[in-house]
Amino acid sequence: MSNTASKKTLIIMVAVFVLPVVLAKLALDNDWFTKGATNKGNLLAPTIDMSALLKDAEPKWRLLYVMPETCDSVCENALFSINQVWLALGKESDRAQALVVSTSSNDQKALAALSEYPFVETLKVTSPTALLSSSVYIVDTQNNAMLFYEINNDRKEAVMESRNMLADMRKLLKLSRIG
Repeated sequence: MSNTASKKTLIIMVAVFVLPVVLAKLALDNDWFTKGATNKGNLLAPTIDMSALLKDAEPKWRLLYVMPETCDSVCENALFSINQVWLALGKESDRAQALVVSTSSNDQKALAALSEYPFVETLKVTSPTALLSSSVYIVDTQNNAMLFYEINNDRKEAVMESRNMLADMRKLLKLSRIG
């Protein structure tokens, strides 16, 4: 084999094996494509540990909402959304829980709004949590808040966001053996 033939073979080998790796690295570093995320909610990185809040609760997937002091249209849409998502889970709803965290500073209108949703459970806490009251969170069976959904004051947009919640909850319940 001649010297030029071996150089040509070496160049072809480099092109076949090294070039795809280099191109893939460049594509990842420069965001040349959309990554393969299938979740519709916003991922919390790092997750927020809710174990102190949910220490005695059985392992379930939770749609968690923190009640604000006054229940405005965002609050009403969030309550409506978590109730509808829980109902839409159907036979899987026993593995999930719609949960509202409230404090003693919540007004009577906010607490009265909860009575409209008999499947939404309430957890009364003494101190406020680090979670925002403008979002609904998915909490996994290990009590980690992992996804959140911004709730809008427009009912139609809130319904569209609840579809995203439902899609993610169904996917998580399908993949999970716990809860």
